[in-house]
Amino acid sequence: MEVKRVSRFDLPPVIPIFPLAGALLLPRGRLPLNIFEPRYLAMFDQALRTSRVVGMIQPCGGDALKPSVFPIGCLGRLTSWSETGDGRFLVTLTGMARFRVANELDAATPYRQVEACYKRFPHDMEDGAEDGAVDRERLAASLKCYLTQNKIEADWHSIERAPAEVLINSLAMICPFDVAEKQGLLEAPTLCERARMLTALIEMATAKGGAESGGTLQ
Repeated sequence: MEVKRVSRFDLPPVIPIFPLAGALLLPRGRLPLNIFEPRYLAMFDQALRTSRVVGMIQPCGGDALKPSVFPIGCLGRLTSWSETGDGRFLVTLTGMARFRVANELDAATPYRQVEACYKRFPHDMEDGAEDGAVDRERLAASLKCYLTQNKIEADWHSIERAPAEVLINSLAMICPFDVAEKQGLLEAPTLCERARMLTALIEMATAKGGAESGGTLQ
């Protein structure tokens, strides 16, 4: 039986959004979340009952309860979830496609909803289209310097074997960049441009002396 491939034309025009600073979701990336605020518990509960999609987006200032948000976010699909004994949701979102906020609705729900436009990123549904054009050698060299400087262990066998898109998007999501830098990585039009920006950010972080704490990168 032939499986229908999802295109941007199949994506929902109205979506709930979850504004969260520093939380970067990219197409095919996986973002774990710990949900505890009542309004977002309601949002994820409704998503589980219906389309199972949520738009991740970063706030950019304003009221803490209803901050302004950046114009670009990423739609994620709930691919795993569980409920804790104290009523929290532990969920994983898998990125589908980036969107532009066309309009915010005057919604009666406790969470915010927007009209989403996906036209700006027509290739987000294509898996690994640019893998061969990425400068992995420069990225690997800068990453080795960064990890060595910060005493972070890494599984280099897995890093070298990972598809370029998986490696670049995973690093972009987990590296401790600031909100503006994360947004820049999100809005990079192509994987190659994201890779160049990611490499430059890692090189700048290394030049500044990096972080004080250690850890493990897998």
